[in-house]
Amino acid sequence: MQTNFTADQLRDPETASSNQVLRTCVHCGFCTATCPTFVLLGDELDSPRGRIYLIKDMLESGRPATEEVVRHVDRCLSCLSCMTTCPSGVNYMHLVDHARRYIEETYTRPWHERLMRDVLSRVLPNPRLFRLALQGARAGRPLAGLIRGKGMLAQRLRAMLTLAPAHLPPPSAAQAPQVHRAQGERRGRVALLTGCAQTVLAPAINEATIRLLTRLGIEVVIAPGVGCCGALTHHMGKHDPAMAAAKAAIDGWSREIEGEGLDAILINTSGCGTTVKDYGFMFRTEPEPERLRAERVSALAADISEYLARIDYAPTRPAPGLTVAYHSACSLQHGQRVTAEPKALLRRAGFKVVEPADPHLCCGSAGTYNIVQPEIAGRLRERKLETLTARKPDLVAAGNIGCITQLSGGGLPVIHTVELLDWMAGGPQPAGIVARAPVA
Repeated sequence: MQTNFTADQLRDPETASSNQVLRTCVHCGFCTATCPTFVLLGDELDSPRGRIYLIKDMLESGRPATEEVVRHVDRCLSCLSCMTTCPSGVNYMHLVDHARRYIEETYTRPWHERLMRDVLSRVLPNPRLFRLALQGARAGRPLAGLIRGKGMLAQRLRAMLTLAPAHLPPPSAAQAPQVHRAQGERRGRVALLTGCAQTVLAPAINEATIRLLTRLGIEVVIAPGVGCCGALTHHMGKHDPAMAAAKAAIDGWSREIEGEGLDAILINTSGCGTTVKDYGFMFRTEPEPERLRAERVSALAADISEYLARIDYAPTRPAPGLTVAYHSACSLQHGQRVTAEPKALLRRAGFKVVEPADPHLCCGSAGTYNIVQPEIAGRLRERKLETLTARKPDLVAAGNIGCITQLSGGGLPVIHTVELLDWMAGGPQPAGIVARAPVA
């Protein structure tokens, strides 16, 4: 694709990076076939190729973002399926992230959108505030049906109330900053990102991760000072809060690396993993010490399934006689290109693994997408649940809390992959599962 940025514009590192991405695109259109919003809506501007044209024009002109550009970029899930499909290697992730930052800095949204986005960006990364918000939303759930209207504001309010869980697990002490010692001889030492929303919604995921790793001889560090990885605000175009959260995480993990050392930084929320693995790029223009530390953290970052495959996970219990439909989170399969490991581990653990007919398509969660774009997210959820249910599984496994939350309540238990692996290696049976045969 030919671009026409001025020399002045190209002095900006973000613009220079986007220019390289744009010039890689050859307009082939392969991305349209695997883009969830194009598949649903059939609008070229709601495809990666269409959004690339809009972003190119916006950045080249240097003008503030228009309502049209904002509308179509906001509808992008950042599922990155287009990057898996693209034969030219277009890094759409970096381009759309730049576009969102540009929109945030140049476009004035309606007041209720600004308020909602500010609330989400402050509440979701803060477990204490998030727990309070969920408690309030849970009390308000019965009122969701009373919110009338088809406007976006009404849809979003209904979505926020509907997504609030009926029951909230108590806080887990295992997630607090500390060192969980390995059982027996220590085979390795890792840091675990406990996350923000996940610590409130499903602390059992982190507990299962810690139990499994320590049982396998791995010391697990919950590093002080590490909270949100910055992914949520980063994908909302809020650059400064995202960089501040990322810097705090890098600082916390760097202290451990420079102290007793780390073999890996493990992440069991794939949306966070995609961002942490991109810290090197995010900090590329920072002073050298910060840039090098960010690159070191990115190099150590791994999804929990990658690490378990690396250390030869093995079950200790007989096969449970259950069929698992594996839902591959977009951030894991497209963002990190981790596809084989989770399925191989589940099979090794004794599960029969099946996949939906549309494994490459998003379920509609995508961070805050199921709140800010509830109508499209709802249609994607229904489609995904239909294709998962068609395989007649006993349960669904996924590696991302957003997907688990989005797909829950659809008639099948939705369990994090690591909880199933922990169960088959001596841990407790995850809630909601009914085993066909007794497990020793």
